[in-house]
Amino acid sequence: MQEYRNDARNQSLIRWLACLMFFTFAMTTDAVGSVIPEVIEQFRLSMTAASAFQYATMAGIAAGALLLGYLADKLGPKYTIIIGLALYGASSLVFAASDQFIAFVTLLGIAGLGISIFKIGALALIGDISASTKSHTRVMNTVEGFFALGAIAGPAIVATLITAGMSWKWLYVIAAAICVVLVVIASRVHYPSSKRQRDRAGPREMVAVMRDKAALGFSFLIFMYVATEVAIYVWMPTLLQAYNGSIAWLPVYALTIFFVLRAIGRFLGAWFLGRLPWGATLTIFGLAIFLCFAGALVLGVNSAAWLLPVSGLFMSIIYPTLNSKGISCFPKSQHGAAAGVILFFTAVAAAVGPLAMGTVSDAYDSTRAGFVLATVFAFLLFAGLAVNWLLDPARHRLQNADRQDYAAGLPAVPAE
Repeated sequence: MQEYRNDARNQSLIRWLACLMFFTFAMTTDAVGSVIPEVIEQFRLSMTAASAFQYATMAGIAAGALLLGYLADKLGPKYTIIIGLALYGASSLVFAASDQFIAFVTLLGIAGLGISIFKIGALALIGDISASTKSHTRVMNTVEGFFALGAIAGPAIVATLITAGMSWKWLYVIAAAICVVLVVIASRVHYPSSKRQRDRAGPREMVAVMRDKAALGFSFLIFMYVATEVAIYVWMPTLLQAYNGSIAWLPVYALTIFFVLRAIGRFLGAWFLGRLPWGATLTIFGLAIFLCFAGALVLGVNSAAWLLPVSGLFMSIIYPTLNSKGISCFPKSQHGAAAGVILFFTAVAAAVGPLAMGTVSDAYDSTRAGFVLATVFAFLLFAGLAVNWLLDPARHRLQNADRQDYAAGLPAVPAE
């Protein structure tokens, strides 16, 4: 048994651990748009088949979130994080040594399972170290900021490897190496104890949270957001192959521009959140995203090469804010289960959205058809955010969380 040390150094180490975990798995999951064209050429795949590179990982994440989401409440964040990182790192290393498409898909699914386990542990840990719902949202946005940086690094690494004549699979070797470092850090951090009732944590807790209206409401909004976002990093590079504008480098770097603007948008979002209610801020950003997608459809591929990357400027704060508010609607004893439920819908959206777009694109023999569907997702996101802002259904639960659960502060009792 270790004693939790609520000192600045340990708090900083915990935050760095969470940030680096998100950075690492973003490198592989958000680089899929850069990898898919290479896979299509290598294995002669249709867009529907190639989308397996996206939905295999997300299916693993969804399965892990639904079936194992309670582990963070049962085992505590330390062992949950270490188990998840070990599984993700091992599957990434074996992935790099494979050369069969079915092996790639299988290992991506196993990696997704590992991601779901350590991500839920990290999300539960963020709740443990947060002193209020606002603090929780602030830390979540910081962690997702590192996810945005990983999303920039992943495609850049793939592009650099391909340009140098090396295999894009080296990206997964890099991810595996970082996992080793993270496992060492995770084993040395002093974790706070929590109010989790571990004897009660289990599948029934997941079912109870799954039935909760707040969890379902936030999950719907997150589903629509993720389905909209992944349209960019999975299928935009394929859409822009039809680009014939005067700026030759634009379609090549459009995905990188999107990720850079998504990272910069973190500061824009923080400025808005400091001046407007979070519901109003997300609604404004949701409208801007919808207008970017609608404009891309109406004005054509050459304009889409600008408008779709620009949508990243408005995406950055939506997911972490919704995720934070959704988890904070539940007591800390259920944060692992709540994170698991929301992550399940996140992964389902990230799998189903690109698959549906690929299927529609194949049916109409046009990537544009898939983006018509993505624009529908963007409109439903905006509509849902507007309803949330006007009705504010989570207000009382968030206020109660501040008064009761977060007001207790960080525990200073022995932890694992």
